[in-house]
Amino acid sequence: MLQVQDGQCGLCVHFGEKQANDVQLIQIRLKHEAPEKLVVPCGLPEHEKLNLMVTPISGCQAFQAAPQA
Repeated sequence: MLQVQDGQCGLCVHFGEKQANDVQLIQIRLKHEAPEKLVVPCGLPEHEKLNLMVTPISGCQAFQAAPQA
């Protein structure tokens, strides 16, 4: 398991945005832990046309904290 820190994609509202109710994504946000091989689409509008795929420990300057469950 990877430790997900504040500012990283796994805790961003855009991480897997189109599957926001996915149990795995909710658990990442609650526990700040993610599977090592998880890769999901970034839902940031500027990145959507690129089909950007990110890991939970990726990051960018457009980070927006996901709501706390």
